[in-house]
Amino acid sequence: MVKVGEITHYFSGINVAVVKLMDELKIGDKILIKGATTNFEQTVDSMQINREPIMVATKGQEIGLKVKDVVRPGDEVFKE
Repeated sequence: MVKVGEITHYFSGINVAVVKLMDELKIGDKILIKGATTNFEQTVDSMQINREPIMVATKGQEIGLKVKDVVRPGDEVFKE
């Protein structure tokens, strides 16, 4: 597993996490989100930048990522 980013914010009403990326992330990637009380896997099926859907995000970008469970700032995002 490679660390690709870190959660900086979470919008509970819409289940979207803001992720600061340190590596590329694509639609279809399998990811693991892990933190003190967070630990789940999911497939990336929705990413946005400035409310515009994107297929690929690169290092240094901050993206909105649809998540299936609650995440917290500081949680880490890994991909296989």
